[in-house]
Amino acid sequence: MMLRIRSRDGLERVAVDNPHATVGEFRALIQSQLRIPFQSQTLSTNQNLLLAKTTDDLSRFADMADPNAALSSLNLSHGSIVFLAYDGERTVAGPAFQPAGSFGRKMTMDDLIAKQMRVSRQENPHCESVSFDRDCANAFQHYVNEELAFGVKRSGFMYGTVSEEGKVEVDFIYEPPQQGTEENLVLFRDPDEEKLVEAIALGLGMRKVGFIFTQTISQDKKDYTLSNREVLQAAELHAESGLKEWVTALVKLEVNDDGSADVHFEAFQMSDMCIRLFKEGWFVTEIGEDDDPKLSKMKKDVVVGVKDTREVDNDFFLVVVKILDHQGPLSSTFPIENRNTTVTMKALKSHLDRAKNLPFVKRISDFHLLLLLARFLDLGADVPALAECVHTQMDIPEGYKILIESLANA
Repeated sequence: MMLRIRSRDGLERVAVDNPHATVGEFRALIQSQLRIPFQSQTLSTNQNLLLAKTTDDLSRFADMADPNAALSSLNLSHGSIVFLAYDGERTVAGPAFQPAGSFGRKMTMDDLIAKQMRVSRQENPHCESVSFDRDCANAFQHYVNEELAFGVKRSGFMYGTVSEEGKVEVDFIYEPPQQGTEENLVLFRDPDEEKLVEAIALGLGMRKVGFIFTQTISQDKKDYTLSNREVLQAAELHAESGLKEWVTALVKLEVNDDGSADVHFEAFQMSDMCIRLFKEGWFVTEIGEDDDPKLSKMKKDVVVGVKDTREVDNDFFLVVVKILDHQGPLSSTFPIENRNTTVTMKALKSHLDRAKNLPFVKRISDFHLLLLLARFLDLGADVPALAECVHTQMDIPEGYKILIESLANA
């Protein structure tokens, strides 16, 4: 049988003559056919192996660690993909040489540019870590898990702060108008509403720091980390932000072997090369039904490893970011915008009544509540001023209190 090997060098093939071959024998074949030393190899059927950065990361992939295990016991058959990480460098056979110039094929300027456009893995992100406020992260995942059952995609813009050391903290998530299906996510962005969000963020001393979205339960069975559509959307929003620490976060439901399921958060930055290719228009943005979702198509050849290609594995564009959590300054108990039910003034009254024993500034320290109030306030003055009171936890001026309470009782 023929097994496909995916490594940092791309996709290669190894012929296995013995149908009863073991993992140890397979390693020996890799050594002889691909010239990768036996002791340098880490093998796994899990694609996330290619995102591992340290020895500890590699040690977590132990499904092919037993050299005596039969390949058939791992459900590997003709055409299966095995993921390979290895130490050191090697020379990979490139394409057949074609002479250029007066004695052969002439190279155009586009050819020369493509030869210089090399796509390789970016080892380090520009942000040191991303920390999620526990309440806002839970409010987001609880909705997609309990209400949407991870059946359709959902997203939001993350707001918070960026430290001088490049540490990103996410303190609230704004969910714009959108329509999600199993495979696609369309944002119906409302410029007027986003101006309110930005004014609130300004008063809170925060800014837009990233994009968060979910993958559906059907995508859990697919052989990719991010699909080509997700890469395009993430690259577009990253490029739009102009923030080098911009974070793309992924939430998905993973079904365990025993049938139970866990919600997982993952965080990435789109690589500098990915953003450059997007800005310069190299990506093919029309995606066909038969296109492989784990590959992004280019309009011109790029160099991956030593190969010229127009299809790039999406993992080459991802830079893993460490995830932390914290308890931020805001609550996330007020109904959230642009979901299945409309947020009304009745919700405002109920929220204020539940928290009536708290100081007034604490009662309104919720971004989603502030967004509802902002629709009735002056964008240039009142919205950032009220948000600044929340930011500094100062007493709310009496005029704002009267207005908010009258709105709640309307």
